[in-house]
Amino acid sequence: MRFDLLWRDGGQQLTTCFRWIAYDSFAVSTLVCQRCSALSAELLKIDLSAPEPALVRYIAESIRAGKVLGMPTDTFYGLAADPVNLNAIEKIYEIKTRSRHKPLSLLIEDEAQADDLARDIPMVFRRLARQFWPGPLTMIVKASSRLPLRVTANTGNVALRVPAAKIPIAIVRELGFPITATSASLQGAQECSTAECVRDQLGDRISLIVNGGHTECSLPTTIVDLSGEPDSWGILREGAIPSDDIGKILWA
Repeated sequence: MRFDLLWRDGGQQLTTCFRWIAYDSFAVSTLVCQRCSALSAELLKIDLSAPEPALVRYIAESIRAGKVLGMPTDTFYGLAADPVNLNAIEKIYEIKTRSRHKPLSLLIEDEAQADDLARDIPMVFRRLARQFWPGPLTMIVKASSRLPLRVTANTGNVALRVPAAKIPIAIVRELGFPITATSASLQGAQECSTAECVRDQLGDRISLIVNGGHTECSLPTTIVDLSGEPDSWGILREGAIPSDDIGKILWA
């Protein structure tokens, strides 16, 4: 179904077309602006606390097809894609205008899934995971050879996290593999807590934004680097989890 809205800007008549797409009795809106000749991202409304299974399948199918999506986590909105699809990974760097020497973080379902993505996992990783996962803690470890070098930005390391958010967990479970989680914002711009913010920054660069409402946390994840010598660690960024809380676990 399609309908047109007309308005004037500086004396010039513009046409905006709204197209509604039904998917298992749900509606996804697509906005087309003829003036800019660009297709704006679909905003897909989904229940933050109980993601609808039909929508979860639709999102997973889009990721399998190689698309890059905006998606809420427990901190900010992120860009979700298949981490072993090199075309999708390249799209992320292009969308964000992100430097290609910076690796991408991955969202996983649980601690056990980390064993498939990392090697030589240190014991401190297990201790931190059991204390702070699911939650806003990202840990950098040595990457498994299963991951493409482009995901690790040729560092040989991978950043992993289990989010305390039902939407990304449901997507990862449906897919059976992790998804990327870099922030859904332009490089250097403010992170987004709403789907509308993502649309404002990236609406002409991605095809779908999963709208789960306002995210719950106003701080980024804390990043701990465990990729060095065994039992060595360092905090690269203090975020939602204070450094003191990390230290209490590792110095106990």
